[in-house]
Amino acid sequence: MILSDFDLKNYISAKRLVITPFKELSIRENGVDFHLDNEYARHVQHDESFVLDPSDETHIKKSYVVTKDAKEIIIGPKEQMLMSTYEYMKMPDDLMGFVEIRSSWARHGLSMPPTIIDAGFEGNVTLEVINNSPYKIKLRPMQRFAHIIFSKTSSTVSATYSGAYNGQRGVKLPKVIKNEADASDKES
Repeated sequence: MILSDFDLKNYISAKRLVITPFKELSIRENGVDFHLDNEYARHVQHDESFVLDPSDETHIKKSYVVTKDAKEIIIGPKEQMLMSTYEYMKMPDDLMGFVEIRSSWARHGLSMPPTIIDAGFEGNVTLEVINNSPYKIKLRPMQRFAHIIFSKTSSTVSATYSGAYNGQRGVKLPKVIKNEADASDKES
């Protein structure tokens, strides 16, 4: 069941869903608009021989440059960047969220892959933004950018989210992706 504006106001007023800072105008018909923060991560340009190994933390760290306190964010054509919501949220144990880009930004050529916010998540939301247009697009901190649709789970979640991104502030770089075959060998 997707929460309506009425449901969202009740969850927020009861402090079951916490959004900080919160502006009542951010509540829409069936979701909440979140704003861009002033921090982003841009991919580092490597030569053609570089191959990113997502299981190597040093590769991940040297593949991004994080910029804080930006007055504007220019995203180039066909570029993918990590950005962050200004709002910090605390999800209850009976809600999950779907993060979408606001349609006005999509009409300019920006997109985000589907992102799920699990029950129990706490933190700023890192946004994976792609510019599909043939030109640069200028974004500014505090612009309404993402729309989060909240859905009630059929029952409370017994094991709420406690992963690597919980409690994140600002942009969080990708976590190391472990080789599952290596992990199962160690368990044997």
